[in-house]
Amino acid sequence: MIHVVAVITAKPGQRAAVLEAFQANVPAVLAEDGCIEYQATVDAKGMPASKGTFGEDTFVVVEKWATLPALQAHAVAPHMKAYGEKTKDLLASRVIHVLEPVA
Repeated sequence: MIHVVAVITAKPGQRAAVLEAFQANVPAVLAEDGCIEYQATVDAKGMPASKGTFGEDTFVVVEKWATLPALQAHAVAPHMKAYGEKTKDLLASRVIHVLEPVA
């Protein structure tokens, strides 16, 4: 199994617009071969700000994929290219961590 943690930071005040585009894309991603989990997460309400807080402009995508080839196919899927085009001017940064379980 492959795990992905993608830290997406929108330009100030644009997180809601990026999340709207993200949520619209979720059904297509979940329908992809090998997609086990794909969901946006934000800082938990009620937690005080700290060094580990992402803040108002950032969300974290938590993904699980059956195989690395499935993740690689996801990256070039037409709906992902369209999502990227739709959101590129709204993003400040995107950092993607691709991980695998320790054997």
